[in-house]
Parts: sequence; structure tokens; C-alpha cells
Amino acid sequence: MILKMEDSKQLKNFFLNMAYKIVWSEFSEQQIDEIFLYYQEKSKSYNVAQKIITKILLAPDRLINNPRIGQKELSLMYKNIDYHYIVESNYKIIYSINDDDFQIKIVDIFDTRQNPTKIERESRINLSQSYS
Repeated sequence: MILKMEDSKQLKNFFLNMAYKIVWSEFSEQQIDEIFLYYQEKSKSYNVAQKIITKILLAPDRLINNPRIGQKELSLMYKNIDYHYIVESNYKIIYSINDDDFQIKIVDIFDTRQNPTKIERESRINLSQSYS
């Protein structure tokens, strides 16, 4: 079956309206603040810190139309929620997906240079239990 131009446009609009919304947890926002302050102090430059943070903040945008492009976070497989991640610079951006509400919740920004067992801290992994 060949689609008519009008059908093609309607189908495209349908899928564009299905885009997921990015939601940041309070904990992930705190992580962003800490990362910013760390790089601002280390580099003595607001601009350097801002550049790093901007990359991290924009990275989840690539999930909007396909949230499952990120790998599953294996260290959190025992939880009731599936966690995925993408990597930006030295940071793992850990998120969960709510298909019912078309939301992607960023639950943690984890420095990959840290001990991986730190990712399992309770304060990190309980944050995506509710979407708001």
C-alpha cells in the first residue's frame, strides 16, 4: 500500500506528538549543581564549568524519540524499575522510562571514574519510584 502525502504527514505528526518528556529528579539536579561547582573550582572558570554542564543537560534530548537507545544499567537490575543510561563525557546519565506518561526520568548523574558500587546507594535508586 502506498501512502498518500497527507497520510504521511499525519503519521509523522502522530509520532512527533508521541515524543517523551525529560523529567529531572531532585537528586539529579543536585548532582548537576555539584558537578558545576567542582569544575568551576577546579578550572577557576565559570565558562568551562558551564560548557561541561550544558553537554550533560543536552545529552538526554537524544532519548526523546527513542528512549531505549541507552543501555540497561546492570548494577540496578534487581530493582522493580528498569534503569538505562547514556554516557556524556565522564558521566553516566541514568534514567527510567514511563511509557504510560511518555516520560523519561533522569534519576542520577554518575561520574564513571568513581567506584561503580556507589551507584547502588539508596538515595540514588529510590528516586524514580514516582513521576511528577
